[in-house]
Amino acid sequence: MKSQMNRISTRVTALFSMFFRIAERQTDHKKLTRYIVALNQKKSQADIINEVAKCFKDILNYRLFAFVIQKDNGVDVWLDPRMFKKSLEQIILKDFNIQNQDELNYLNHTFHPGEHEEQFKMDDLLSYEQKEENFHSRIYMLPQRTMYDYHDEIAGLILQSCAGALSQQVKIEDLKNAAIIDSLTGCYNRREFESQLKRNIAGALRHKTALSIFMFDLDHFKKVNDTFGHIAGDKVLKEVSELVRSNMRTGDILARYGGEEFIAILPGASKRKAIELADRLRMKIEKNTIFSDDFKIKVSASFGVSQFNPKADMKKFIQDADDMMYRAKLNGRNTVMPGLIKVIHEIALDGKEQTIQA
Repeated sequence: MKSQMNRISTRVTALFSMFFRIAERQTDHKKLTRYIVALNQKKSQADIINEVAKCFKDILNYRLFAFVIQKDNGVDVWLDPRMFKKSLEQIILKDFNIQNQDELNYLNHTFHPGEHEEQFKMDDLLSYEQKEENFHSRIYMLPQRTMYDYHDEIAGLILQSCAGALSQQVKIEDLKNAAIIDSLTGCYNRREFESQLKRNIAGALRHKTALSIFMFDLDHFKKVNDTFGHIAGDKVLKEVSELVRSNMRTGDILARYGGEEFIAILPGASKRKAIELADRLRMKIEKNTIFSDDFKIKVSASFGVSQFNPKADMKKFIQDADDMMYRAKLNGRNTVMPGLIKVIHEIALDGKEQTIQA
């Protein structure tokens, strides 16, 4: 009798479990439908990925979630929570064949040394992969709910839906970048520079803040092309522009103005601060060695700096920097004009640094 009751109890439990699972599945699919509609209305890569994360959090209550997307211009990572960064990074580097973690761009975090970190069991990590014509992505997840077969189906559906939305967004971003980015150096092109400068001039006038620019030209660049070839010359332009960009302030804007000439917008910077930055960059360029095949190439640059004067127009602003760069070349190259001593002397005479006046 007892054995028969146990069998009946087991069957009833299994039956209730089955009905519960069916109800749970229906609920999860309703949630999935809402999230798919929402993510297809998003207008940026980060917003699309954020919606996918919300979907998985709602349905599986994950302990770890990461969305990694690899495109032509790099690898973006959306991570939650941040304390699993170090553990997950090694997996990402291996899966995407990346040599250095510095190549990873985190969309939703900025990390600092010494942060709290935690490990997780590799055996518990789930991974879902999606490959499209213009990107390769993976989702990594540690769910806290029991996983059923239909959850894999849900993961496949959400990946398929977000792939379409992401692919469209990547195409839009590529079209935008093609119109404003110099294809060789990755800097803004001249047209976009002028558009950015107009906006910064308007902001400087409105808020009565300083605004400076610097222009620089690589010294004897024709000799680099003639000696080492144009492929090596292109590599020099690319590496110098990357060096300069990586040592500028957040918010500064670098553009390729033409040939071996570059120009930068420095919001909020006085002429003195702009000269100091230009001179630091000049020294970094001079000390840098560029390797091309068996050649070691050294280059230098001449800088010209100007500060915006509200009584002058944009054309004069740029022309002043161009004139100073020309003077730097006449002054022996590999230098910055005007010289910092001259500017300090002007400040001493005026009693303060030149700023925008009402």
